[in-house]
Amino acid sequence: MEQSILISTKKILGIAEDYTAFDLDIITHINTAFSTLTQLGVGPATGFMIEDDTAVWDDFISDDQYNSVKSYVFLRVRHLFDPPTTSYLITASEKQIEELEWRLNVHREETEWVDPDPDPIPSDDPFAEPFREVV
Repeated sequence: MEQSILISTKKILGIAEDYTAFDLDIITHINTAFSTLTQLGVGPATGFMIEDDTAVWDDFISDDQYNSVKSYVFLRVRHLFDPPTTSYLITASEKQIEELEWRLNVHREETEWVDPDPDPIPSDDPFAEPFREVV
């Protein structure tokens, strides 16, 4: 069963599905969370955003990160839309968000890691200087 991103987020926030007064605010915060996930390398490389209640979670991600991504978006939206009232709860919420960001990033590095310093490609130029390793 596919779940609407907007509707499931509203449910977590305690907002009825048919109450639309805050939809623009919630959609904006959901898209902010998706932007951060894109910067972490999670989800579509070209980015992702929703505009209404038709987008579903499988449109964004469908692998074993599914629940972590949903939790991250829910926590991030709640933190932005209805922030905690005490500094203790704000800190606890921020730590949960940071832990999920770290876990999602570690998972991405384990599954999609790219060597930032690959072996050089040999040149076809006969006059090019041979590769020398700097020590």
